[in-house]
Amino acid sequence: MTMNVIGASICDEEIIVQGEARDIQLPNTEHVSQISVDVGGSLAKVIYFTRRAGHKGGRLNFRKFETEKIEECIDFIDGLLKESRVRRPDQDFVIKATGGGAHLYYDRFRERLGVSIQKEDEMECLITGLNFLITEIPFEVFTYSEANPMCFEETPANPFPYMHTKGDQQDNIRKNQWNLRAKTFDEMLEASQEGDNRNVDMLVGDIYGTDYSKIGLKSTTIASSMGKVFKKNVDKKSFRPQDISRSLLYMVSNNIGQIAYLNAQAHNLDRIYFGGCFIRGHPITMNTLSYAINFWSKGTKKALFLRHEGFLGAIGAFNLYPRRNSRSFTLPEQMSQKLAAMELPDVEATLAQETLDVVAAEESE
Repeated sequence: MTMNVIGASICDEEIIVQGEARDIQLPNTEHVSQISVDVGGSLAKVIYFTRRAGHKGGRLNFRKFETEKIEECIDFIDGLLKESRVRRPDQDFVIKATGGGAHLYYDRFRERLGVSIQKEDEMECLITGLNFLITEIPFEVFTYSEANPMCFEETPANPFPYMHTKGDQQDNIRKNQWNLRAKTFDEMLEASQEGDNRNVDMLVGDIYGTDYSKIGLKSTTIASSMGKVFKKNVDKKSFRPQDISRSLLYMVSNNIGQIAYLNAQAHNLDRIYFGGCFIRGHPITMNTLSYAINFWSKGTKKALFLRHEGFLGAIGAFNLYPRRNSRSFTLPEQMSQKLAAMELPDVEATLAQETLDVVAAEESE
């Protein structure tokens, strides 16, 4: 059965750990057989469909694993397949895989799981997943600021054009942690919440003694990341790990924000979607990115975030699976333009013929 997104909603009843993604309820979908996995350099993200007794339809479930522990991810998928085979012994299951790990661990997945592994292009999956969330899932996209922490966006009548910036730079931060005592990226994020970057960063106020109002810089604006750390005759051990963590987070986030703004400016784009597991729903990161985009664009561009930010590739791979007797939730641009110019009866006839063509092609294979 195809995945029907009518009535789709984000599940809010369960308690979610910081950085985890909520499931998506699909009240009009009874069964979807594929599982998707996006294996990046740091995390492996898994999406699968389940039903719950006493509930209409089913839901998309989201899980993530450290890539360094890829065997845990494979074990988890193997468990899902075993459960599914008990309920549907004649079902052909498919693993849709994307990301660099889809190639690196391809043989391992195939040997352990004993099912078809279909590799998909990472960029295509990323955009397909983002388009799906933007157009089909209510209360997915939001803006962020300290004054208004989470303001949801309405589904745009025309979502295009836009720019997407993927941030997966936790490895770069981890390599520069010095003596932060953080074993994981999440621990570094947690430490940063207790830090004060003013103890390590050189601020405009440290140089001017006040604001530099002529060009709109507040005294608290960072002039040099970790500028105080690299002064002469300073013992680096005297700096708190929490302060360094916050400074690192600001440094990377500000750089991402400025680069994103410059690219959006070059292509005349107003909407910038930020995704990737670097963000993790972290307030400081989102606020810094929003501030950077607003500052550099003078309020003409908008930083947008997603509740399933780290799962775009996996969502895209999930939706690229060809389903018998159905069309994907997206239509090729050429077909969309063709349908837009038709009367309703012609649209129905055209879609019916497209479906027959798909079925015939699948049966011929």
